[in-house]
Amino acid sequence: MLDYIKALFQSSESPVDEPDPGDVEAEIRLAACALLIELAYADEEFTDDERIHLVASIRRQWALDPQEAEELIEMAERQRNKAVDLWQFTTLIKRHYSMGQKMVLAETMWGLVYSDGELSSKEEYLMRKICGLLDLKPGYLSAARKRVEGDDPSRGAPRID
Repeated sequence: MLDYIKALFQSSESPVDEPDPGDVEAEIRLAACALLIELAYADEEFTDDERIHLVASIRRQWALDPQEAEELIEMAERQRNKAVDLWQFTTLIKRHYSMGQKMVLAETMWGLVYSDGELSSKEEYLMRKICGLLDLKPGYLSAARKRVEGDDPSRGAPRID
C-alpha cells in the first residue's frame, strides 16, 4: 500500500492503467489521512494531543505499525500541501465509502478536533464543509459529534473503515 502511494509521488503523471482494488484502498487511506491532517491544522496549530490522536487512529484503523503510520502521515502532509482544495480527497472517499464508513470517518474527525480539549470555530466550520463534500447530512454530522462527545476516552478513537 505505502509503496503504491510513494510511486504516485515519484511519478510525474498518474498511472495509465486502472488501479487494482488494493491501490484504490491505499489512495483512500491517503485521502482520509490528508483530511484528518487538514482538520488538525484548521485552528492553525497541530498540537501534540492531535498528533497522538491521529497516529493512534490510523494505526488502529489500518493495522499499521508505527513506521508505516509515520510514513502515511508524511505522505498525506505532502499531498495536503500540494492540494488546492479538499475536493480531490473528498471525491475519492465519497465514491468508495459507504454511508457507515463516512459516519465513522466523521466520528474520527470529531475525535481529532476534540483531542486537544478545544473546538475552534474554524474546526467546526471545516468539519461541516468536509461532511458536506462527503454528502453527510447535518443530522448525521450531529449524531457523529454526539457519539464522540459521549465516548469514554479510554475506549479510543472510532475506526474509519
